[in-house]
Amino acid sequence: MNDRIAVQVTHNEAARRFEATVDGRLARCDYRRVGNTMQIHHTEVPVELEGRGIAGQLVAAALAWARAQGLAVAPYCSYVRSYMQRHPESKDLLAPGMAL
Repeated sequence: MNDRIAVQVTHNEAARRFEATVDGRLARCDYRRVGNTMQIHHTEVPVELEGRGIAGQLVAAALAWARAQGLAVAPYCSYVRSYMQRHPESKDLLAPGMAL
């Protein structure tokens, strides 16, 4: 599709995820906080919303929050690993022992 759109990403701290609702559908980036590490374990965008840059915006918001909190990031989600590879400015957040 490749129709990039700007979305309103919110941090749902109670659900431990960053989320955006687009066309009535929920896109999300789920995490766990373990000590000083943010473990991002799942990013999901409904199929009909793919290709619009939504996942990237969710991950960017999650990484910005981790940075603001002084957290390291453990990217267990393959999309997040790929995002961090494509955005070298985020690599300093990588938790010790984690590889991209």
